[in-house]
Amino acid sequence: MTTAERSLGAVREKVLAELRQDIVAGRLRPGDRLVERELAERLGVSRVPVREAVRALVAEGFVHFDTPRRALVRRLDATDVQELFELREALEVYAAGLAAQRATPEALADLSELLDRAAVATGAEDAETITDINTLFHDRILAMAGNGLLMSVMEPVDGRLRWMTRRNEEWPTLLAEHRELYAALASGDPERARASALGHVRTNYRNTVRQLFGEGEPGEE
Repeated sequence: MTTAERSLGAVREKVLAELRQDIVAGRLRPGDRLVERELAERLGVSRVPVREAVRALVAEGFVHFDTPRRALVRRLDATDVQELFELREALEVYAAGLAAQRATPEALADLSELLDRAAVATGAEDAETITDINTLFHDRILAMAGNGLLMSVMEPVDGRLRWMTRRNEEWPTLLAEHRELYAALASGDPERARASALGHVRTNYRNTVRQLFGEGEPGEE
């Protein structure tokens, strides 16, 4: 790879990260159009890395083309949310059991510090910081599980889960459930950890559906 190619790749990754964060944080909203020229001017880059970043966002599920030349931020439907949470339930519950068995004092101290930061952000109703800490909290649990393949499977959908969690405004409930999950992990009991993770994912699913669609689980009357 040439120096120019490495430089272009670095710019593309920077643009991709910025656009992804704009979507997750709600600065780019569902239905917004991504115009290459406007984005390139705003980010101070050429249109090439913007074009490549948009294609990557399509692959990640954040963006879609409603015509061959018109890219829009996706509107999540009930099926999108259900499928992502089904995957999250399968993987995170399993990870919690492993993490309870493999957690070190240092890893648990790190989780405890994140909970302290989350409490401050929750009191301030700082949604973006809460979302960032929530992501870190679950990333740390995956790391504690000590299974690299499990982490690689979660990585492609992590951004979309974070995007949905951003719309869940039940922040005090989220903090309380994370504290319970921490206690379960610290107990070293994998069954308790799995049960706590399962309850957390399912509550988060119901809250997210309610925030997005104003209803209960898909299919409920």
